[in-house]
Amino acid sequence: MRRATVAVLALVTLAVMSCTSSSPEPIRVGAVYPLSGGQGPGGVDEFDGARLAVQLVNADGGVDGRPVELVPVDAPGADAAPGAIAQLDDEGVRLVLGSYGSTISEPAAEAAARRDMLFWETGAVGEMTGRGAGALVFRVAPSGAVLGRNAMAFVADEYAPVMHADPSGLRYAVTFVNDAYGRAVAKGALDELRARGFDVVGTFGYDPRAVEMEAFVHRLARSHPDVVFASAYLDDAIRMRREMVRQGLDVMVGIGTSSSYCMPAFGSTLGKDAVGLFASDKPASNAINARGLTPDGRALLDRASAAYADRFGGPMSAAALAGFSGAWALLHDVLGSATEPTPAAVASAANGIDLPVGSLPNGSGLRFGGPGTVMAGANELAASVVWQWQSPGRNAVVWPPRYATSPIEPLDPLP
Repeated sequence: MRRATVAVLALVTLAVMSCTSSSPEPIRVGAVYPLSGGQGPGGVDEFDGARLAVQLVNADGGVDGRPVELVPVDAPGADAAPGAIAQLDDEGVRLVLGSYGSTISEPAAEAAARRDMLFWETGAVGEMTGRGAGALVFRVAPSGAVLGRNAMAFVADEYAPVMHADPSGLRYAVTFVNDAYGRAVAKGALDELRARGFDVVGTFGYDPRAVEMEAFVHRLARSHPDVVFASAYLDDAIRMRREMVRQGLDVMVGIGTSSSYCMPAFGSTLGKDAVGLFASDKPASNAINARGLTPDGRALLDRASAAYADRFGGPMSAAALAGFSGAWALLHDVLGSATEPTPAAVASAANGIDLPVGSLPNGSGLRFGGPGTVMAGANELAASVVWQWQSPGRNAVVWPPRYATSPIEPLDPLP
């Protein structure tokens, strides 16, 4: 009886070993996003896009036969970012996705590089000036400076002609939240304006938590701007626009950037008061002309859009599409070509990749500036668009022509 029992135990042990050996160890990837707090709505969207990419990669067999396991950590603000990275490090996670918010991205990337972890930015647009850029830190999304420059170039080259205006004769005001995100985007706008010799009538920084918006807009109005550029978050952007309407500050152009003017809640909250305004940002899944993508990019957009709608009940916002595209680039295109899933090997694969514009479903290509260069770790082929609120709650991409879904519509004067 004892021999029979031993034999049975041996068979069970072999069966367990066989099952264990047939289940490859997952590749664990951290996800540091603001899942609560003021940046939570956009952070959750971007995280949802990233985890959808994990779902589709795993449905395709994982990475070299190994499933990807996402390990999320909430980082509602800059102060939480280093601790989130430390937590992942303690759990043995060496590859990290993040982070939607530029104020979170900077300390998270710095902390990751200091611990020899790879940090892969999917959506934040702040400048990459810390350690590890191009060696352990990469950003798939366009920089804030690019968004700011594109906004002002669009006004000068595309919208002013529609309005039969001389862009060099307009008065430009730049407003911005005074943090890493706001300063990066505002700097791009100011650099473009100054390079063209245009009249900057004022730069207006503010703390979104403490600004008295009535007084702020009154001060802005005293500069008599024709163009107001806003690098803002959602709540303060809505309050600023409402106060501009209330005070009758009528401008020829109102244009904002990511984290505010592009967000669905901006249009749905403001209704008719948002109509005519522009946003310089990344595209959403239902606001990009898919004919501008490569065939593989179109197929991936269709697949991702259907899967996202099935799981979350609607189209991918700009943040969600950025999260999906950035995570897919890491897991499918880079990690799949790395010799092993270590930070150094993944970084080497990233620096060797070259995908043409339109390869990712948000219109981007993938090619990083080399270590030691000004563009180190930044995606040189990141796509950005300008979209416009054209009726209450409805927006459309109007530039560049490759991704445009509608012509530009002039902004009507305030009543």
